[in-house]
Amino acid sequence: MRNFRKIFITGILGSGGSYLAEHIKRKLPKVKIYGCYRKKNNKIQNKLRKQNIKTFFCDLNNFSKLDKLIKKIKPDLVYHLASNADVRLSFDQPEKIIYNNNNITLNLLHSLRKLNYKPLIILCSTSEIYGALDVKVKINENFKIRPDNPYAISKTFQDLLAQNYQSIFNMRIIITRMFTYINPRRLNLFSSNWAHQIAQIEKGKKKYLLHGNLNSTRTILDIEDAMEAYWLTARKGKIGEIYNIGGTKSYKISKILKTLKSLSKIKIISKLDKKLLRKKDVKYQIPDSKKFIKDTGWNIKNNVQKSLKNLLDTQREIV
Repeated sequence: MRNFRKIFITGILGSGGSYLAEHIKRKLPKVKIYGCYRKKNNKIQNKLRKQNIKTFFCDLNNFSKLDKLIKKIKPDLVYHLASNADVRLSFDQPEKIIYNNNNITLNLLHSLRKLNYKPLIILCSTSEIYGALDVKVKINENFKIRPDNPYAISKTFQDLLAQNYQSIFNMRIIITRMFTYINPRRLNLFSSNWAHQIAQIEKGKKKYLLHGNLNSTRTILDIEDAMEAYWLTARKGKIGEIYNIGGTKSYKISKILKTLKSLSKIKIISKLDKKLLRKKDVKYQIPDSKKFIKDTGWNIKNNVQKSLKNLLDTQREIV
């Protein structure tokens, strides 16, 4: 099992990065955690500061500033979470999202490979790279990559680039391909968005809940189980491996909406908004996480009903 002194998280003020920093800090209060951000979020930044987690403004597109920051911190563990992850927006602004996600990853890996030591790098990829399967089958790491949206194209580049740098430059890289998880801080995810709308309706700020496609079938994972998976990847994952990480029970997302509506204090009327439909959407996204579980001993501790209740309560606080 590996130990670390200095951890660097890209996109630390983002929805995933902030939860990960807090998760690790709870487990190891004395470990030094640093991170960079491009978009300011005073609420999260203040929360992290109180936990002695240091954040730095740095656009990863600026190689010079990034390189100086890496050399200053000298991390022995790096999580690459920074990316524009808005799938729906990527259909409208493909060039912007692809360029950003590709360039920041190239800059980061280039900076890290020039160091005179080899930090462990966790490249956080996504199940989106597998595309839209028409058959309900468990997806393992050997499945063909066939991205169906511009965001997934950019994540495929990140994934393949990391494999290439690990092989050619002998960098210590592990790739995770995370499947759907509940994230209360990211409102452009279907479950978070619905919970936020329900909280607005309960307060009389909105009349109807608007949704897109409800026919996708996925597994759902709690945020804490997802963050523990990222942590165990660093502690126990095998260098050079790729890991699919996701829940074990599959749900049609119409059922997730139905469950959230049932948790509301009032009757919620929902309507289809065609503007929320993707040009191409995922039909089935069911992971096979056996390899990850075998190598790390990871196990799921939180059930979906409890996670959805926590999600709705969080959105009520926000609203």
